[in-house]
Amino acid sequence: MTVRKNQASLTADEKRRFVAAVLELKRNGRYDAFVTTHNAFIVGDTDNGERTGHRSPSFLPWHRRFLLEFERALQSVDASVALPYWDWSVDRSPRSSLWAPDFLGGTGRARDGRVSDGPFAAAGGNWPIAVRVDGRTFLRRALGAGVRELPTRAEVDSVLAMPMYDMAPWNSGSDGFRNHLEGWRGVNLHNRVHVWVGGQMATGVSPNDPVFWLHHAYIDKLWAEWQRRHPEAGYLPAAGTPDVVDLHETMKPWNDTAPADLLDHTPHYTFDTA
Repeated sequence: MTVRKNQASLTADEKRRFVAAVLELKRNGRYDAFVTTHNAFIVGDTDNGERTGHRSPSFLPWHRRFLLEFERALQSVDASVALPYWDWSVDRSPRSSLWAPDFLGGTGRARDGRVSDGPFAAAGGNWPIAVRVDGRTFLRRALGAGVRELPTRAEVDSVLAMPMYDMAPWNSGSDGFRNHLEGWRGVNLHNRVHVWVGGQMATGVSPNDPVFWLHHAYIDKLWAEWQRRHPEAGYLPAAGTPDVVDLHETMKPWNDTAPADLLDHTPHYTFDTA
């Protein structure tokens, strides 16, 4: 069984294996396909039209499936690798260990955001940005520049306390747990972290930054925590809702999995705190 661990508790060997598997997916072209998929749904998901990956109830099951696909790709390279998660309510500083040169590398330089250390720095030649929103072909970050503070644990708990999963109008204007976690309402959890990292993470091609996977692994963990706190509250909407994915409706681009199939993560992986 795959166990997803807090990145702060990874051994040096676990970090090395994770980085090596990510770099191999980049080398063989599989990585960029994930970036392309994510960007297509960022562009296509709109408040007043069809929406699947973002601004919608299926934000959480869609990304759960997306992460599973990526984790399986990593494991096809190295079966020992699991997706780590980044608890940004604890590891809140640009000096945190995940930004060290032996893992993800640090922030970008002031002039252009170019990351200059770690395995994904342009100078290493192993991380060209091919799926991009502009002409720049290097990984960019600006840690803490777009927004100063990452979410706190108190803010996380305030969202986890919300008893309703989602509600009409089922978009970025909705109240409820999903939209407050996604960050269009309230204290803004998920979206704020993307902006805090900056660079490609603040765009539709955010998976260009490998921290995307650690961030979303934690978002996924928070969904699991919410489910444990509210066992009587389920995924909504149930059926017959235009433009969004109902409980038993399959999700694009896979078209073989519905939110109902992904409400329980334990057939696929557990977390180190389970």
